[in-house]
Amino acid sequence: MTTTIGTDPHPILLAGTWVDSPDPLVVANPADPAHPAGATYHATPAQYEAAVAAAVTAFEETRHLPAYERGRILREISSGIAARREELGALICAEAGKPIRDSLVEVDRAILTFRLGAEEAERMTGETIPLDLMPASRGRLGVTRRFPIGPVAAISPFNFPLNLAAHKLAPAIAAGCSIVLKPPSKDPLTMLTVGEIVAEAGLPPGAVSILPMTRELGDRMVEDERFKLLTFTGSPSVGWRMKARAGKKKVVLELGGNAGVIVDRSADLDWAVRRTLVGAFAYAGQVCISVQRMFIHEDVWEPFMAKFVEGARGLKLGDPSDPTTDLGPMVDDNAAARTQRWVDEAVALGGKLHLGGTADGTFFPPTILTDTPVTAQVCSNEAFAPLVVAYPFSDFEDAIRQVNDSMFGLQTGVFTNDLANSWRAFEGLEVGGVIVNDVPTYRIDHMPYGGVKDSGLGREGLRWAIEDMTEIRIMVVAQPQ
Repeated sequence: MTTTIGTDPHPILLAGTWVDSPDPLVVANPADPAHPAGATYHATPAQYEAAVAAAVTAFEETRHLPAYERGRILREISSGIAARREELGALICAEAGKPIRDSLVEVDRAILTFRLGAEEAERMTGETIPLDLMPASRGRLGVTRRFPIGPVAAISPFNFPLNLAAHKLAPAIAAGCSIVLKPPSKDPLTMLTVGEIVAEAGLPPGAVSILPMTRELGDRMVEDERFKLLTFTGSPSVGWRMKARAGKKKVVLELGGNAGVIVDRSADLDWAVRRTLVGAFAYAGQVCISVQRMFIHEDVWEPFMAKFVEGARGLKLGDPSDPTTDLGPMVDDNAAARTQRWVDEAVALGGKLHLGGTADGTFFPPTILTDTPVTAQVCSNEAFAPLVVAYPFSDFEDAIRQVNDSMFGLQTGVFTNDLANSWRAFEGLEVGGVIVNDVPTYRIDHMPYGGVKDSGLGREGLRWAIEDMTEIRIMVVAQPQ
């Protein structure tokens, strides 16, 4: 089956079967709220129960799927996404408001994510461990192997409706787990369309369900003891509450941040400006590793800021379906209104506004602030908006301290050509990733990705997600003496 934006509601995927429900879900178009992007359904409690029961049953099959079969399934999904690249890109653009250029990049990343999942499925290895380290253990050898953990509950966010869901679905299939995925209610159509590809790839019935749900039903999934792992990407406040309610299951959280960038005096300024503009304003800043705080060495403060403000002023804000658009809308009116309140607060507290600062419906222009107290919301919390606050520094160690002065710790970008400062940053920054000579917004899909402090628990990236979705088991072989 194929889907056209704006046609009848898209059915939901329940254990390999397409169903509807009496609870319709209209999907807004952030760039044009008067014309919805499409529609689907919320799953009912009975449908949820059917999906979980099917996942439990299917796990008895998925856990025994050989590596070649898991690899084949994941490659077929990757190829299916590639064949529908333009359709999926247009769908992300319509329901997420992401500029089409960035939407297509997200599709390309998902193609890679499923292909990487296939490769990881085929190279899950254990090890042999010599155990004869004392006389009483003579003649014994250990062999380890990873076994799938069980049914997985997955909740994915709106800002990357395809690729962040893929980072849950692909490793689950690779590991041999069944999965129930709750896609974001703001833009569920993308993964439901991918579900058409998944449903044809040859998985056992019940191995994958893709069910938009109400918050109440999602809460039931968090607490459901039939799931052995919960993987959630979203806001810190929601994620940590989920962990508290998750019971005995393993929990992986990829949460938010207020990512910092350090621009050292040895940096290539033109490169730093060009990349920081992307890192700060791509997808209207609605990226958990979007540049939010900039720390610029005082020796290069003036030239950097002049180039940065000029570059931001030249960004094109507008229709996300236009390939020349740099910034589209924020996801909804509430997001734009919250950003407006935070900018107004920063200015009231003494912050200086260099550019932007005023919402126009769901659109918010690139916004640059200096002289802002670190207690302001735009500094201390996750803005998730196209805004940055900038501060000068004189000592590199002090810049590290200022980045660390945060409840978050996801990734940090460090622009420097001083090798010693690269190592100081790697050693001293309290984050999950240090990106040297690029923005914290950089990610490729096979690297370990995740944060510390309030930014999360565990790591994504195919190999590392698979480790969480499997349990290590040792067999000890004794030679009779």
